[in-house]
Amino acid sequence: MANHSQLGFQDASSPIMEELMQFHDHALMVALAICSLVLYLLTLLLTEKLTSSSVDAQAIELVWTILPAVVLITLALPSLRILYMMDEINEPDITLKAIGHQWYWTYEYTDLKELTFDSYMIPTSDLPLGHFRLLEVDHRVIVPTESKIRVIVTADDVLHSWAVPSLGVKTDAIPGRLNQTAFLASRPGVYYGQCSEICGANHSFMPIVVESTPLANFENWSSLLSSQ
Repeated sequence: MANHSQLGFQDASSPIMEELMQFHDHALMVALAICSLVLYLLTLLLTEKLTSSSVDAQAIELVWTILPAVVLITLALPSLRILYMMDEINEPDITLKAIGHQWYWTYEYTDLKELTFDSYMIPTSDLPLGHFRLLEVDHRVIVPTESKIRVIVTADDVLHSWAVPSLGVKTDAIPGRLNQTAFLASRPGVYYGQCSEICGANHSFMPIVVESTPLANFENWSSLLSSQ
């Protein structure tokens, strides 16, 4: 989860998020190189007399045409690769449906019978000692580690957005429409997110908590919840 005064990303906990962080570093280095070159040329213009009486500068025109094209290609190719990876949902192990409401989430495990629950934020007055304010919920999403999870996202009233940064997931919840995404939690842990679309007065109070646990623990949890 995010920490106070943190500048970088949260720790990646899925293969997609690892790819996104690598692409961010790559794009940042390209941007820094461009800025450095521009600042260097501006410095030369300020400190030296750079004039030319030539009206034909084919070499310069060739450079400023080819160089930007090369830069754009180096950014576009890895970006498109990750974009297609994020859209691939092949043979998911579990399908989870997330429905946004004002201001809570409803979850349905469509592969498991009668496993549906609402997830509300725990008020600060009821929060146990040591838990995170405005992030804890009464019912977490439990998923098995190293399993492909397909998430179908929709909304019941207004626009919402189901987002968990550590897992590289952010999908809009639109009334009357089903959007889908997928993730694979690469290690056990608890991952926090929030609704990322302004949805009304209590938009800030509908957090998302995903807990990744070993398969045996997930099976025990699902059996216990289904029997209630």
